[in-house]
Amino acid sequence: MSSSVDSLLTRVSKPARYTGGEWNSVTKDWDANPVRFALAYPDAYDIGMSNMGLGILYDILNKRDGVLAERVYAPWEDMEAEIRRERALLWGLENRRPLREFDIVGFTLQYELTYSNVLNMLDLGGIPVRARDRSNHHPLVIAGGSGAFNPEPLSPFIDAFVLGEGEDAVVELAERVAEWKRSRTPRATRLRELLAMPGVYVPSMYEARYDAAGHLAGLEPLVPEAPKAIRRRIVENLPPPLLKPIVPFLQTVHDRAAVEIQRGCTQGCRFCQAGMIYRPTRERTPAEVVEATRQLLQNTGYDELSLLSLSTTDHSQIVPMIDALNATFPELKISIPSTRVDSFSVDAANAAAKGKKHTLTLAPEAGSPRRRDAVNKLVSDADLLGAAENAFERGWTGIKMYFMVGLPTETMDDVEGIVEMGRQVKALGRKHVGGRARVRVSTSNHVPKAHTPFQWARQETAAELDPKHRFLRDACRSAGVEFSWNDPRDSFIEAVLSRGDRRVGDAIEAAWRRGARFDAWGEYFRADTWEAAFAEAGVDASWFAHREADTREPLPWDHIETGVTKSYLRGQWQDVLSNQTVPDCHHGSCNVCGMQSFDTLRGEKGVADCVVKLGKTIEMRRGTRRYAGEAIELV
Repeated sequence: MSSSVDSLLTRVSKPARYTGGEWNSVTKDWDANPVRFALAYPDAYDIGMSNMGLGILYDILNKRDGVLAERVYAPWEDMEAEIRRERALLWGLENRRPLREFDIVGFTLQYELTYSNVLNMLDLGGIPVRARDRSNHHPLVIAGGSGAFNPEPLSPFIDAFVLGEGEDAVVELAERVAEWKRSRTPRATRLRELLAMPGVYVPSMYEARYDAAGHLAGLEPLVPEAPKAIRRRIVENLPPPLLKPIVPFLQTVHDRAAVEIQRGCTQGCRFCQAGMIYRPTRERTPAEVVEATRQLLQNTGYDELSLLSLSTTDHSQIVPMIDALNATFPELKISIPSTRVDSFSVDAANAAAKGKKHTLTLAPEAGSPRRRDAVNKLVSDADLLGAAENAFERGWTGIKMYFMVGLPTETMDDVEGIVEMGRQVKALGRKHVGGRARVRVSTSNHVPKAHTPFQWARQETAAELDPKHRFLRDACRSAGVEFSWNDPRDSFIEAVLSRGDRRVGDAIEAAWRRGARFDAWGEYFRADTWEAAFAEAGVDASWFAHREADTREPLPWDHIETGVTKSYLRGQWQDVLSNQTVPDCHHGSCNVCGMQSFDTLRGEKGVADCVVKLGKTIEMRRGTRRYAGEAIELV
């Protein structure tokens, strides 16, 4: 297929997206490695190459004898046109073999607005879009990532979902594929055998039930082996860091070395799905990070390093870590992509910046203390202003602040608080750095996510959100604050895909057939395409996005167990409505979210080992805590 690929490359922009052969990429002999994975990212190469999860799985699989892993990304519109015109097939980058020739095609799902690209890549790769249409000759189509925690919208197209952390899962899957190929196990048997694999959900082995009104009543297993609940996979200790990442030929969104310094987060922000589904917290030591950095710089040639975590400055030794990196690599530029809103985090960012200070990013999330309490963002106005002043005093000239609009029970007073916070931060900037001070406010529309306390919340409509955006635009301009926002119409589609059931799959296919591609890219998103698709599929999109759900009703993702219990989330939802907060369990008693009894983690009865931090444990509160009428007893 190489010659036909070469001819296509001459007719598209950025041909380096499709060539492979980058530094640290691995091309293994096709015939000598009978177990073959295609690791698929349903977005452009420029985005997907920065996904560390895919890089980790690629590294793990290619280190195994008899196994090869290749990459494939969503082709840009010009390449798709060429592939279809030439009747070619989408290929893995390393050996340029069509997707249909692999044993496993595994998708990483990070963002709902990439779902139309999943279908497009299957079709371009010569694989039937619907799982039911595949035969023994087709690969198994697997999906994982955060999007898999509500698997139902994509369930008609995916053979199996791997829920949770995949480092161990891909090794087990590779071993199963090897055995299947030796014994020539038919496809149907392979799917049934996957049911015994922890953390694996096989949608075809379940039937969705609906009540007389057409509302979801639950999922019913169709075979005895199918468990009623699928418990996500957790790796107890962080695996070794990725030391030989692929260095792209062209600039990508995060074109730098990166070390995952911590997995999980204990802050408990109620809107944050990642903070719920990636518990417990696990850390690397500063010594591990320094040694990983040494090898990364040798293996890549980068001069910039990202310290990756959901909340980087929550690492218990972040300052000693930065100090050690600065001492060992004086010329290294260090990036901290996620920080708390406090002066401690500013100090850490300042140490990392080494005098190269431009824009510091803070995420207050809400403009008023009342709304921050509701989302459990434990940040006061004084914290935010103190952090901003600290930054400007230290020579930073710009501050960018992220907020959400459309949060439950939000009023215009809360929205006005965003402008007022921007105005006060701008005044602090002028005081310390004069006319160089820049303040940017960026807002996103709240999208309720599965497995969070907001999973029952309604999303505000475009008619409700548009006036808030217009007000913020005009008021920020008057205050000398830059402003950007997200279109409520693409947030609406995201909400439907986030909270939908299996019937939404018909709409995804209809949208794809109508031309939906790269919906996450503003220039390609077409709201009217999706509106027509929902109508064609008979899907009431507003039912999933704009309705507050009853806390007692079945949810499409109830069969997925993350470790955080539904009773805990229900109690947290009650706390949202009453503006009650819970403390960060990293700094005090366990909040009894459910992880303390999750049997994939070791620990003594009555002791929370859900915060796995340098061998330490945190004692849980004794007694009984009650959420939404359900008692959780600690003995």
